Amino acid sequence: MLPLVQLSVRSLVEYVFSRGSIDSEFRSSKALRDGTKAHQRLQKEYGESDQHEVYVTAEIAYEGLLFVIDGRCDGLLAGKDDGDVLTVDEIKSTSGDIALIEENSYPVHWAQATCYAYMVARDRDLRGMRIQLTYTQVETEETRHFVRDATFEELEAFVYEVIQRYHPYAQVKHEHEVRRNQSIKELPFPFPQYREGQRKLVGAVYKTIQDGHKLFAKAPTGIGKTMSTLFPSVKAMGEGVLQRFFYLTAKTITRTAAEEAFYLLQEKGLRLQVVTITAKDKVCLKDEVRCTPAHCEFADGYYDRVNEAVLDLLRQETVMTRTVIETYARKHRVCPFEFSLDVAYAADAVICDYNYIFDPRVNLKRLFEEQKRHTTLLIDEAHNLVDRAREMYGSELHKSGFLALQREFKGVRADLHDAAKAINTYFIALRKQVGDREMMVEFALPESLIGHVEIFIAAAEKELARSAGGGAANAALLEAYFGAQNFVRISKLYDERYVTLAVSDRNEVSVKLVCLDPSHLLRQMGKGYRAHVFFSATLSPLTYFMDTLGAGEDDYSVTVPSPFAKEQLEVFVQPLSTRYQDREISRTQIARSIYELVAGRAGNYLVFFPSYAYMSSVYEAFTDLVSEAQDSLEGNELNVLVQQAKMSEEEREHFLAAFQAGAEQTLVGFAVMGGIFSEGIDLVGDRLTGVVVVGVGLPQLGPERNLIKDYMERTGRNGYDYAYVYPGMNKVQQAGGRLIRSEMDHGVLLLIDDRYLQPRYQRLLPEEWREYTVLPVQR
Repeated sequence: MLPLVQLSVRSLVEYVFSRGSIDSEFRSSKALRDGTKAHQRLQKEYGESDQHEVYVTAEIAYEGLLFVIDGRCDGLLAGKDDGDVLTVDEIKSTSGDIALIEENSYPVHWAQATCYAYMVARDRDLRGMRIQLTYTQVETEETRHFVRDATFEELEAFVYEVIQRYHPYAQVKHEHEVRRNQSIKELPFPFPQYREGQRKLVGAVYKTIQDGHKLFAKAPTGIGKTMSTLFPSVKAMGEGVLQRFFYLTAKTITRTAAEEAFYLLQEKGLRLQVVTITAKDKVCLKDEVRCTPAHCEFADGYYDRVNEAVLDLLRQETVMTRTVIETYARKHRVCPFEFSLDVAYAADAVICDYNYIFDPRVNLKRLFEEQKRHTTLLIDEAHNLVDRAREMYGSELHKSGFLALQREFKGVRADLHDAAKAINTYFIALRKQVGDREMMVEFALPESLIGHVEIFIAAAEKELARSAGGGAANAALLEAYFGAQNFVRISKLYDERYVTLAVSDRNEVSVKLVCLDPSHLLRQMGKGYRAHVFFSATLSPLTYFMDTLGAGEDDYSVTVPSPFAKEQLEVFVQPLSTRYQDREISRTQIARSIYELVAGRAGNYLVFFPSYAYMSSVYEAFTDLVSEAQDSLEGNELNVLVQQAKMSEEEREHFLAAFQAGAEQTLVGFAVMGGIFSEGIDLVGDRLTGVVVVGVGLPQLGPERNLIKDYMERTGRNGYDYAYVYPGMNKVQQAGGRLIRSEMDHGVLLLIDDRYLQPRYQRLLPEEWREYTVLPVQR
């Protein structure tokens, strides 16, 4: 039996016939918004004997592979007379000038329609077919038809030629799958033995994938969560349960951990192709990110070269990190970002940010439903996804940008000037409506604003299309256009889980569509995938995260206990108030508590605060104490590092590199909870002696948090816990979790806040933190 290659007609012809350049600086949304409507409008004009959305399929054996291709043709039109041939109608919509489209403008469209015609003729034993391309302008509804006749022999010859051109790629994929599956069968667990609790997590992940559910796993730091999710996913792939999986992360450092895990599996014999997708602005090979043929040689002619680049990469590499992608991108002169996306559709595993799956603006749109059914999502540090989802499913517009465009296009483009002016006028009226309150909440969509924004989008598209034809695109207009597009896109998601927040601050007025509960949308965006595994060391309380991340009644959960001995961690609670109104009074006492800890035992320490302002205040008091009492350190000089609000990757690495084992001087790093140093970093062994957490991590009181609180209370949940306590204590757990990372680590954890002695907060502490010593408060 020949090996199967299953793919859609569209995937087949796009691979073979895609040509030209990347030009993503501006792309009209009209065709995407109105294309389906245009298809339906034309299909309604079909006769009684005509059919639409006809499913077609064919099996074609070629050079040792059996190609199974399928798709849906837009129309199958019967002839007027009995002797007439059948016509395959392929409809394409455009927002551009339809008069510029000629018969041979788009060979890929002819290829798609010709494949459909072949499958119909072969299925019905026809001697020939008529092929029709129908182009329609979405605004004017003007149409153009191009028609060709072909014999069955001509259709068959064409399809076999297409298969022949696709075959090298299919052969490379098949040969890789044979090697991959064999390597998976022989693959052992990459460590001499499972850590305590690790086997439990591995089994839970495998069963979740096998059963096609969601799993919410609270697994402590040090158990090896990355390998515990990757290994069973790889094994499921070897059993034919999966075709691919995504490892989704929020931070670069956790992506690196996943890559290292794949390298380790590769050392054990695994042959699996995994690609890391890096953000466009980070991976771009040019000084300025401008994805047009005129500005970038890697965008110019990209589609003419990318197939060869992908084949070269797949033949030579397995773990395709950012460095590997950049190397092959330079070799083949292709855009590394788009190249990584194209490779992602061919790879067995993909490491990327959450937004490639869950964000409606940037998700991987070429993953068809059939592929999703064989794809699993592994969501690392899943506690981060709640707030990230609120960002993805929210949108905001500001008055200032439209006022600037109104002035810029006055007397230049009347339609664009008028559209920007209408939005600016709306904001002026809104400012008067808000008045002295500074903020106004509405529980309905601002329909009139959306109407103005849609008119602006249409006017902006015309101007941007004109500049795309040769002129330079207006950066401010482009930014406003994309912002307006997203606002309209998010407005279509608006329901009872949203509110509209209007804010007036001096000269600026803004309107924000606020997503209070993202669980429903996370379910929708994740729909169709075989399984989801949400995992984190701080997925606590589980009920909160299962609720906010969209769990269903049949989904699974697992809690794995810490594998480390209690003797490895010494916990102290200093019951001082860190509430906002008490901070000035207690800051010296807090600074003294930190100082006494670090002065008492030499080593490296991280001290976490709920905000930069609070950190600066205590830092000032701390440095005063250090200068007064340096002698008490017995000649061991104390060094202090402070996290800055915006640090480059180089500055971050320099900060962490200072935490060295065996250092002669005591080092204290001041940082913020929820920041870059409170998650995902591994300072193993003597690189970290102790952690101090100041406060209970509550988010700053604000209108959006209060709106979340009110919504949760309206829907029968504890609003204060959902909006403040749970997110805050999650940051505390993340910060404290930096300390014990392996069986060899020992350290001291100091929690400074009197609320740690209250049951509401005590029950949210990890089990291994609950045997603490309360320090006396010095007056």
